[in-house]
Amino acid sequence: MTKSAVLIIYTGGTIGMKTDPRVGALRPFDFSQILEEVPELLKFAGTIDSYSFDPLIDSSDIDPAMWQKMARVIQEKYDQYDGFVVLHGTDTMSYSASALSFMLHNLAKPVIFTGSQLPVGAPRTDGKENLVSAVEIAAAKNPDGSARVPEVAIYFGSKLMRGNRTTKVNAESFEAFRSPNLEPLAETGINIRYNDAIIRKWNGKPLEVSLGLDTRVSILKIHPGITPQVVRNILLGPETRAVIIETYGAGNAPSAAWFMDLVREAAREKILVNVTQCPAGTVDMDLYATGKQMKEAGVVSGFDSTTEAMLAKLFHLLGAGISDAEVKAKLVLSLKGEV
Repeated sequence: MTKSAVLIIYTGGTIGMKTDPRVGALRPFDFSQILEEVPELLKFAGTIDSYSFDPLIDSSDIDPAMWQKMARVIQEKYDQYDGFVVLHGTDTMSYSASALSFMLHNLAKPVIFTGSQLPVGAPRTDGKENLVSAVEIAAAKNPDGSARVPEVAIYFGSKLMRGNRTTKVNAESFEAFRSPNLEPLAETGINIRYNDAIIRKWNGKPLEVSLGLDTRVSILKIHPGITPQVVRNILLGPETRAVIIETYGAGNAPSAAWFMDLVREAAREKILVNVTQCPAGTVDMDLYATGKQMKEAGVVSGFDSTTEAMLAKLFHLLGAGISDAEVKAKLVLSLKGEV
């Protein structure tokens, strides 16, 4: 089988840093020289090219315009490469991977996000292993020549996870990400063990890219002592089309009359979605009285979606030019394996 061609897209982040010996500070290195830094990459792909954002973006500054740029690069280079590796800062990687999963349709090739907690030039870096494994996975093919993992995914800390199922859970550990409601797509050890049963398959259609994003979405995190003023400002904000309500447990919220009155008022003109604050588990609005009240008011269940995935999904659906009723109907579906 011929080796694959992989494009590494460097958006910014810790992984692309090296210590400048003259000043002792971290600086981005030239990714056109990536094979000099990590020569092991050539064992897994025949061609490895790189594309660097200019300027590079700290992941805390990532915004939807950057997602559109990533999607355009993949669209423009799609026919030239068998897989893509996106190097990205960890802070917003789950948001970006979620967004790309909804923007890239009929994906037949891997788009693997990765990064590191330590720069690739550091003695104890996790960057080399993450990068090498991400490239190997992006280059991997089935015996028939099709891509082994035609998904948007995150590889980090020996696990390959569906991108829209992940959340960052640790600022210091090399296992910085978790996929709480879906087992890994693959795990690395001496060999890479692929979980083929849950990896999404290509539908045989050509790539389509949706760049339209409507970001008029707010997040309301329920907490003890939350005030009517705060809830009103978020639920009824004039510039907001949709609100993600992060509730307790299986979808519970305060039973106070003022809270439910505001939810009912907001639900008449906005899209409200219920996701749980819990790292794992699902929303079940039929389980307890407060959940049932929210469901009766018109709040949509987010089931086991992460907040990152729901935010990206709403941006995508609201930007598609469809009615609010159509958005609500699609929110309860698993469009890209996010539910």
